[in-house]
Amino acid sequence: MKTRKPAPVLSSVSAAALLAGLTTLSGGVWAEPAHAQSAAMAQGTGYFAADSDLPFLAPDFTKISEDDYIPAFEQGMAIEKAEVAAIIANPQGPTFENTIVALEKTGRMLGRVARVFFALTGANTTDGLDAIDTEISPKLSAHADSIDLDPALFARVKAVYDSRESLGLSVEETRLLEERYDQMVHAGALLTEAEREQVKAINGELSTLTTEFSQRVRAATNGQPLIVDTAAELAGLSDADVKAAADLAAQKGFPGKYAIALQNTTQQPLLPALENRTTREALFKLSYNRADGVDPQYDTRMLAARIAALRSAKAALFGQPDWASYAMYDRMARKPETALNFMQQMVPSLAETQRREAAMLTAAIAEDGGDYAVRPWDWYRYANRIKAERYDLDEDAVMQYFQLDKVLEDGVFHAANKLYGLSFERRSDIPVYHPDVWVYTVFDADGSELGLFYFDPFQRPSKRGGAWMSNFVDQSDMWGTKPVIYNVLNIPKAAPGEVQLVSFDDVNTTFHEFGHALHGLFADQKFESLSGTATARDFVEYPSQVNEMWATDPAVLQNYARHYKTGETIPMAMVEKIEAASKFNQGYDFGEVVAAALLDMKWAALTPEAAAAIDTPEKVDAFERKALEELGLEVDLVPPRYRSTYFNHIFSDPAGYSAGYYSYLWTEMLDRDSRKWFHENGGLTRANGDHYRATVLSRGGTMDYFEMFENFAGRAPDVQPMLEARGLAGGGAEGEGD
Repeated sequence: MKTRKPAPVLSSVSAAALLAGLTTLSGGVWAEPAHAQSAAMAQGTGYFAADSDLPFLAPDFTKISEDDYIPAFEQGMAIEKAEVAAIIANPQGPTFENTIVALEKTGRMLGRVARVFFALTGANTTDGLDAIDTEISPKLSAHADSIDLDPALFARVKAVYDSRESLGLSVEETRLLEERYDQMVHAGALLTEAEREQVKAINGELSTLTTEFSQRVRAATNGQPLIVDTAAELAGLSDADVKAAADLAAQKGFPGKYAIALQNTTQQPLLPALENRTTREALFKLSYNRADGVDPQYDTRMLAARIAALRSAKAALFGQPDWASYAMYDRMARKPETALNFMQQMVPSLAETQRREAAMLTAAIAEDGGDYAVRPWDWYRYANRIKAERYDLDEDAVMQYFQLDKVLEDGVFHAANKLYGLSFERRSDIPVYHPDVWVYTVFDADGSELGLFYFDPFQRPSKRGGAWMSNFVDQSDMWGTKPVIYNVLNIPKAAPGEVQLVSFDDVNTTFHEFGHALHGLFADQKFESLSGTATARDFVEYPSQVNEMWATDPAVLQNYARHYKTGETIPMAMVEKIEAASKFNQGYDFGEVVAAALLDMKWAALTPEAAAAIDTPEKVDAFERKALEELGLEVDLVPPRYRSTYFNHIFSDPAGYSAGYYSYLWTEMLDRDSRKWFHENGGLTRANGDHYRATVLSRGGTMDYFEMFENFAGRAPDVQPMLEARGLAGGGAEGEGD
């Protein structure tokens, strides 16, 4: 760990500012508080004190060291507090400009350092960065609370909010005001002073615990590869996979043996290929039990329990029965009952599909000479075999048509050009945080620069699992900034000298994450707080899922899906098989997501008393078991995509999907209904792309989400296209197991 430099002294650049609660006098004069105190406006030093001088204000990673972060965070917080103090001390009565817009302008330095720092802790962390994360996260939580829970600041915000009908605000200005007011109320502005102090304490502890949870899950995933003694135990894997296993074992201190690294989900990608059932079972159980106390150093059970207890206690302070009711205040679905009813209508047909598919797989095992019923570690091996036979689909043969650079440039970018007129230019002059990151300038249809796009595709130990999108710079007309966006994936990297081929799942993920990027690139907001993907959690996945549809559009496929040796375009017959096969095995593919979403809701629905009673690791196990059994699904055969003990989406920092993992299902409903609209209106055309951009992709968080969808589709969303696409309703099924 590097030694950190002491924080530079902050220089004062203004006179004293006054703090504390403001009141209105009769006659409407805004009075200064009687208990005002001074606070010096501050100015930062170091790299993050000013905008970058690179194009688009992109971060210059050649000038940033780990020693920069703590001073920059501390300065950024001090500056923002002084900026807020100046707003509070303004002797003028509160207006939209001097209070709401002024608040929007605070925290620029803090935003710069936070965006870079948290990008790296996710995509390319180190022990030093992890230590900084542990130290700074509770401080950031306390800092946010000091603003959101300041009574004097809230008094000004509320004064503007209460007079909003007479202010003549634009739609976006009204939304900003309402969001700021709702955010402060949700933070606890209407609570008593004693209750606000309780909220602050809870938030601080949650910040520490969720950071620890995330770090421990990463350690559990990276620190527990499956070790086997012989190559024979890995029969079925490719020569390249066996060599990689030998290399990993040597790196882990087991020369002469073989190691398989864990991935973030319960199921593991190499399970279907492994012929040795004992090896399959060992790999699956290692994944399933990675953080549940088998190795005490990785045990996350009490972290999860404490997080759940703190959240339910916090919800109770707001008069809410549980964390889900509190957390969903700004979601499209709004209430837990809405999300639960939506999911539960899928359970009967899904459970029946699971039972039917399990019987089919057990029969296939018997035909193969096995005398056992299918278990989770067997499922994909036999499901893939039946799928290959039924649809004559060879996954390895499919991969040969998907070369990563062509998937991105000739596929993803090509679709964006046809729909929106975008063009892309690879950059070699923009510094990156890892040599594997690619950078592109994105040009709009009129030739103007739209933004900057970073693509970080490959798996590495310093990167957390999964795939995601975020911004280094947010779009804002107020600041004149254009979006600087990054996509992060976890594709296994080919050996040096080998062509980088990817699975169709990886193709889908690449299109998916670029859907998020488009949402950010097309942002057209005055205010950063409402820009791009600053939308409800159960809406933000919608544009990304829609973008997946173009991965198999014939005009797009012909441009990128070419055999890496022969250059032959992928046969449409193979594409039809891919699409037909996509409805196969929904009992598992869909079931593990539904189970995870329902498990999330079980944790989020705990009352304070029930949460506090889960006070031992064994009770965590018992709660999860009972919760899963109550779902009505075949969870012993189809476990959730994530168990509680490694469910980063809901227990890590930031845990944006807590009481919100259902969002993937909710937005799939919006996605499938939108695909229906595109198909009904001519598919891949500029007119359709421009319409979708105008009604959805450019709107950010500026309007009601149901209204936004109806402006696009001309109708309210319908769940039927989703169920049909999953082969769970209508005419979608193609036979047993679909």
